[in-house]
Amino acid sequence: MDIDVWLPTASPFATPEVLAAVGREADQRGVHTVWVGEHAVEFADHASSYPYSPDGKMPMPPDVGLLEPFTALAFLAAHTTDVRLGTAVCVLPQRNPVYVAKEVATLDWLSGGRVDFGVGVGWLREEFEALNVPWSRRGARTDEFLDVIDTLWSDASTGYAGEFFTLPACTMSPRPVQQPHPPVHIGGESDAALRRAARSGQGWHTFNRRPGDLAAPLARLDEFLAEAGRTRAELTITACPYFLGLDAVGVEQYAAAGVDAVAAMVFVVDVEGIAGAFDALDPLIERARAC
Repeated sequence: MDIDVWLPTASPFATPEVLAAVGREADQRGVHTVWVGEHAVEFADHASSYPYSPDGKMPMPPDVGLLEPFTALAFLAAHTTDVRLGTAVCVLPQRNPVYVAKEVATLDWLSGGRVDFGVGVGWLREEFEALNVPWSRRGARTDEFLDVIDTLWSDASTGYAGEFFTLPACTMSPRPVQQPHPPVHIGGESDAALRRAARSGQGWHTFNRRPGDLAAPLARLDEFLAEAGRTRAELTITACPYFLGLDAVGVEQYAAAGVDAVAAMVFVVDVEGIAGAFDALDPLIERARAC
């Protein structure tokens, strides 16, 4: 099993110096993947319920926002050589799929093929409204956008005609270094997310679940994979404990539950705190390698 890092790229703490130092430490310590999240705008109050906190509110103080994920990962790519770079998650239905395909392919090109493309449907209706993007049917739009992206990555000259998007015959270069394309990880806890992972994903990324909470969703995932003619061996299962914490015993429990990678949350506010944060990860990395 691998140990990943889920990095809250929160301003004003995620300075260039902090990101560069995190990248160097991740490379040196044997972290497998650094994951970053996405929110384009923030709200002092929101009616949408955040699914990973008891009160439904995002655990972010005022005047704090996340860096744009592909820009942040490109910066990390320039300061790393081995660690993989992933979105957990890119809120795909609020974006233009052609530009997403271009951004991911460019990042894969510049990083030498180290991108993991994690996508989700989003939970914050207010953000969709701020971006002037429809909230309804965002799951169906995500599925179609994934098809558009796959077309641009995989076909020499083709087009796409769907319910939400029409693409004329065209080509996109550079193509991703990874072939047939960077791994697509589906984030989300619903049956719809599990079906999407089974149908078109190379991974499933789950948040805020303890090891004992994984049996039921993984059983459902196996059902959906069987319907799609696939098996779990074709997917990477990544669990981010988020605020639940992680220790060596937890690493073993996640491995026993069927997890392939655990993404520990590392939140640092200055360069001085980075070495200590990664010191705490070292025994977890060693334990994971033994699982």
